[in-house]
Amino acid sequence: MMRLPTHARAKTSLLSRYSETLGELALRRQTELAMLAAKAESDLANRAKSAFLGTMSHELRTPLNAIIGFSDLIQKMKPTNEAATKCADYATYIGDAGRHLLEVISDILDISKIESGTFALSTDLCSIVEIIGDSVPVVAKRIEEKRQILEVRLSPGMPKLRVDPRRIRQILINLLSNASKFTPERGRILLLARANRDGGATIAVVDTGVGMTPEQIAVALTPFGQVQAHLSRTQEGTGLGLPIARGLARQHGGDLYLESEPGAGTSAVLTLPGNGDSKTRKPIPAGGGERRKPRKPSHSSTG
Repeated sequence: MMRLPTHARAKTSLLSRYSETLGELALRRQTELAMLAAKAESDLANRAKSAFLGTMSHELRTPLNAIIGFSDLIQKMKPTNEAATKCADYATYIGDAGRHLLEVISDILDISKIESGTFALSTDLCSIVEIIGDSVPVVAKRIEEKRQILEVRLSPGMPKLRVDPRRIRQILINLLSNASKFTPERGRILLLARANRDGGATIAVVDTGVGMTPEQIAVALTPFGQVQAHLSRTQEGTGLGLPIARGLARQHGGDLYLESEPGAGTSAVLTLPGNGDSKTRKPIPAGGGERRKPRKPSHSSTG
């Protein structure tokens, strides 16, 4: 075997040691950066969860205080005609508070199941037009109270789809409620729907509200995220509505995305796929990557 000269072996050994040292330094630096990134992500998640728990504490305590307070008043009342009238009012307040509390708890359970992958749909072949028709009246009173204008435009040929009708209504009610909540008085809300070429449907809720930046959109679609905290504190709700709506859309094999600009309103677009083979149509994992955005229904569609 041919042996290298002593000085050549020394240079090779030195180069080898230098390469090893450089590799160790690079690996150590990569490890440090990864640890810093993980810590930053963990800190951000902890801050978001802390903000969420602060909001949740208010959302849970307010209806509970109402239930307890009005129950105490009823217990202390003397049986008179006036008391009977007040009892009826107090019972209404207790019922409203109880329903609000149920909604809060349902939101928490829904997002928990969606995030853990244990959420189950109860699907049937349903008319999308009928689902829309059932959803609009639920938020009509709120829209009327703010003197907002709601317009519904449905393109002809809207399909029947295999969906969970209760959950699709939940998505639409959430989108319409959000649009009304963050749109000023006398603002406009437009619900558009059209059939897709794949046999599915696209539904958009467009408002003239406060709007959001791209960064705020990302936060709004993240569980435990809080957008416009000063506004969120003055509005009822858990702040989980949009993440739940997107999770439910993805459970159906569809998606939900937002387009918005500050001061220019927001468009929330729900896509639902055609029926196809339900065995091969898998839900998108919660927190999955963004899908390619389809085009919104045209404002010129007619109903």
